[in-house]
Amino acid sequence: MVTGAGRGIGSAVARRLAAEGEAVCVNYRASREPAERLAAEIVAGGGRAVAVCADVAEEPDVVRLFDTATAELGPLSGLVNNAGSTGGFTRLIDLDIERADRAYRTTLRSVLLCTREAARRMATGRGGAGGAIVNVSSIAARTGSGGEWVHYAGMKAAVNTVTWGAAHELAAEGIRVNAVSPGLIHTDLHADNGDPERPNRLRPTIPLGRAGEPREVADAVWFLLSPASSYTTGAVLEVGGGR
Repeated sequence: MVTGAGRGIGSAVARRLAAEGEAVCVNYRASREPAERLAAEIVAGGGRAVAVCADVAEEPDVVRLFDTATAELGPLSGLVNNAGSTGGFTRLIDLDIERADRAYRTTLRSVLLCTREAARRMATGRGGAGGAIVNVSSIAARTGSGGEWVHYAGMKAAVNTVTWGAAHELAAEGIRVNAVSPGLIHTDLHADNGDPERPNRLRPTIPLGRAGEPREVADAVWFLLSPASSYTTGAVLEVGGGR
């Protein structure tokens, strides 16, 4: 299960999982055409995938999403909590709290809802076979992003805290929980927030001298889902070029 998989990092993650032979539920809320195209692409390549529309900030949608994925693809073995919303660039002094609340629902509330639903299905104590969860956080959780989106940084810091707590709680249920923390990545996020040149503008602040690509985040997500990280839980892996 990859939430918010219609584009950007989520889309790259879904492709990476499919390339590893995993059946993939491509979740989307608004990006119907690219999500359905991605699922069709995976199927055409010999894989198994289904695109499912669901607002992962809404509990009934989340339950339906997981029920549909299980019915179509079989028992759940992994979840990538990728769906999120920044709430836009703004100084804290000018923050529109209603807009921030909407971002919170997609960025943090969805992680709680989807992690709960995945755990109910994967927990060995409830008849599941265990599994792995990867949350997509942000380096903003460490930097605070003053002058850009302090509210979003706070939400991603909370995602890290949920990662650590869930890792401790679910280890006995056979479920590993980790996070990836991307830095500046070439996605539509910057244009969506009115600053398409942001990755290039901030390039001098990155020790590796460039912004990252979604596939580089997807590689890290796959590592944390795969047996290669079998002794790793509660980790937050930064993928940010050293920034």
